[in-house]
Amino acid sequence: MNSNKSLKSFIRIMIMFVLIFVIISSCFNGGKKKNTFKIIASTSTRSMESSIKKFAKDEGFSVDIDYYGDLEIVDILNENASDYDAVWISNSIWLYNLENSNMITDSKSTFIDPVVLGIDKSKAIELGYVDKDIYNKDILESVRNGDLKYIMSSVTKTNTGATTYLNFLNSLAGNPEVLTSEMLNNDTLLNDLKDLFKGVERVSGDEDYLLEIYDNGNYNAMFNYESTLINYNKKRVSKGLESLYLVYPKDGVAINDMPIAYINNDLNDTNKKEKFTKLQEYLRSDEMISKMESLGYRSWYGGVKEDTDKSVFNPDWGIDTTKYLKDMKFPSKKVMSEAINLYIEKLRKSTHVVFCLDVSGSMYGEGLDTLKDAMNYILNYETASHDKLQFSSNDKITIITFDDTYKVYDTKLGNDTESVISIINSLDVGGATNIYDTSVEALKILDKDDSNEYTKTVILMTDGMSNVGSFYDLESYYKKNKLDIPIYSITFGESSEYQLREIANLTNGKVFDGKHNLKGAFKEVRSYN
Repeated sequence: MNSNKSLKSFIRIMIMFVLIFVIISSCFNGGKKKNTFKIIASTSTRSMESSIKKFAKDEGFSVDIDYYGDLEIVDILNENASDYDAVWISNSIWLYNLENSNMITDSKSTFIDPVVLGIDKSKAIELGYVDKDIYNKDILESVRNGDLKYIMSSVTKTNTGATTYLNFLNSLAGNPEVLTSEMLNNDTLLNDLKDLFKGVERVSGDEDYLLEIYDNGNYNAMFNYESTLINYNKKRVSKGLESLYLVYPKDGVAINDMPIAYINNDLNDTNKKEKFTKLQEYLRSDEMISKMESLGYRSWYGGVKEDTDKSVFNPDWGIDTTKYLKDMKFPSKKVMSEAINLYIEKLRKSTHVVFCLDVSGSMYGEGLDTLKDAMNYILNYETASHDKLQFSSNDKITIITFDDTYKVYDTKLGNDTESVISIINSLDVGGATNIYDTSVEALKILDKDDSNEYTKTVILMTDGMSNVGSFYDLESYYKKNKLDIPIYSITFGESSEYQLREIANLTNGKVFDGKHNLKGAFKEVRSYN
């Protein structure tokens, strides 16, 4: 009897200790959360993370930073800005494009980073670009003559892609005081831009991955940040590789001012505002200016600067900080939105995408339902256009379904998606998994297209390990035919990442994680074509 009482007493004491521990932990975590300053930031600012966190720690608080593409940041803040205390973005134009821009206050520029064209120096010499004033129309003519091809980041997702496009749009329109909607209908302008984008060989959904594409492919030009190209050149030179020559068109470049702004979620929380002010002042301090200049960021807007580090702002790389950079004039929010839609529907190089969809037995039930839902989203013009992912009438879509064999459905135009969606919704599952023969078939279909007219992409979705066919067959076909067609894979269920990464390495592609959000993975991979 006494032993039972003792046991009950012991249990009560243990429960009391657990409750006390939970209360203390809750208070501690709540305090920690309250003392954490949350920033949503462009991926272009990632190099400054360690310095910022160290500064904040010395000041007695912590900083959490979530990184996204600039246009993604706009979407996130438009949907819900309450999760963040500050936004640090590549260009002030995106702050002006926010629907709830009244919440964004105290914006100040930090560093300056123009978007420029980097060309293998031997190619720049061949084109006559070295030590010469180059205009945007000269770049267009080089592309039009077939002398220059390039890779770039997504116009609909990244800052470098969008501002590169807007800069050419503004320049080829004659650098008007104000770019208007009526000017977007000029036939000569539209034809010039169409010709410009025919020079695109690959598109990347983010600026960092663009460098990987360049490293692993046979390319000789790309548009990117000046700071990115400077640091890329340092790495190339250290490996004994040829440097890129940076081209700054005399009639205008897109200059990014990298503003950091306060998100005014709580007017009464002066503590958050004080933290923001300290961070902003630190980013604009002499200490940070010196550090960022060593990384290739400018601290001066326009104008000239004589006393720069020539090992960073290297004249041999085409960089001349004594020359004034002419900044482009960005159009209004309305015209900018119209221009982006114009790019998607009429200007960008047409794309042919082959979707390879796993319908093996392991996809039975929820797997197949999730796949259908994701494909309905990406192929439906209305839903896809909400995220600027829609196909245009100039694009082509091919569907290949596979288990241990494969079946090819007729190629459809990008605006003829109803019949494609009908095919998707009627799919059933069964059989083993053969990703290799399916991939070869997709490559054969795309290889028939003219590379000057289409960007070509395979999107492979699988939930399992391929147990039919061999990687050797795929590798042999790819190398024998000297292909340059990426295979982007989306993982789902228990798919073999090793097999998919092997395919990505072969084709200069990439693997996307769709195990937790298949629709999100399809959304992301669409920005790569």
